[in-house]
Amino acid sequence: MFKLFLTRYINNFRGFSREIWILTMITFINRAGTMVLPFLSKYLKEDLHFSYNDVGTVMMFFGAGSFLGSWLGGKLSDKIGFYKIMVFSLFTSGLLFFTLQYVTTFYGMCLAMFCIMTIADMFRPAMLVSLGAYAKPENRTRALALVRLAINLGFAAGPAIGGLIIIGVGYNGLFWADGTTCIVAILLFASLVKEKKKEPTKEEDVTPTLKKHSVFNDGAFLLFLFNSFAVAVVFFQMFSTLPLYHKDVYGLTEFHTGLIMSLNGIIVFALEMPFVGYFERKKISRLKIIFWGSLLLSISFYILVINTTMGILLLALMFLTFGEMFYFPYSNAFAMSRAPKGHEGRYMALYTMSFSAAHILSAKSGMAIISAWGYNATWVAMGTLGMLGVLCLFVVRRILIKENN
Repeated sequence: MFKLFLTRYINNFRGFSREIWILTMITFINRAGTMVLPFLSKYLKEDLHFSYNDVGTVMMFFGAGSFLGSWLGGKLSDKIGFYKIMVFSLFTSGLLFFTLQYVTTFYGMCLAMFCIMTIADMFRPAMLVSLGAYAKPENRTRALALVRLAINLGFAAGPAIGGLIIIGVGYNGLFWADGTTCIVAILLFASLVKEKKKEPTKEEDVTPTLKKHSVFNDGAFLLFLFNSFAVAVVFFQMFSTLPLYHKDVYGLTEFHTGLIMSLNGIIVFALEMPFVGYFERKKISRLKIIFWGSLLLSISFYILVINTTMGILLLALMFLTFGEMFYFPYSNAFAMSRAPKGHEGRYMALYTMSFSAAHILSAKSGMAIISAWGYNATWVAMGTLGMLGVLCLFVVRRILIKENN
């Protein structure tokens, strides 16, 4: 039985191209070094002494930069190619992270976060398009899961190491680590992977069908984008309000918060690829899996209202982690599957922009609700928003049924 399980587990990692493995490796290096984000709200609140509202405002600029960067990254990927965008984005943002530690004023931090995230998040739609170029069509969902596995393995290591760096040398060490890993990762990618030229899409090849199914006429995709936005607002509380909640309600240190976040990454690393392999073998509908992921993420925040013991905190983390494993690989795959040929960058840009818009509102809204009504009101509001996203999927399902009839 164990031998069969091990064989099936290993089979989930077969069939990928050399480029996909290299992309996975540099994603792990980059993500392991991304130690600033999980502690950014704590850094702004405790080291720079910003108010809750100021922290939320800075995170809004973080999201606004991410929104603009995602749009630019997708548009330019279609125009000049994903490869150039990936190299420019990671290398330049790595340099900018070095300078972030010297910004200490509120207005300076707002401007700095906007500029850094505009450049840094040009990478995301470009990287998603690269998966479509380097992965075989039948392997794309698993390739997305593999890259997410690298992200979560890096995420498992990064926060724990980041917590130790904060205790040992302070927050400035995080900015040096983040910038260095961005630059090292993209230099490895550029030296090991050759650019894959995209076949130009001639104007005369753009059929009326392609125009008819452009993104703003794609009702199912627009509803799906709202679902992505709602789920992302809920999920991003993990990086803004939850670290403060750990400290204020449970008295946890940065290191303890890092360990909890690392547990999330370890579970995803161990189980996501087997889940994806199982779902593909059973040919379970992507939309059904996305539905369950949205539902579990929403429920995880309702659970936090029962703030009695550490066990509740861990139970909520389990629901959030399983929701994340179900939702993100298949939401990526669903977004890519809706894109007509030649418009992949635009579709993936709007998909990543939904997450950027969530960055704009998630921290600000979460911090504002905490200031006015406390943590429990925030968790109820987030759970309810997630449920609205779940309801959108029912409508998407009805649209897809009509399309297939």
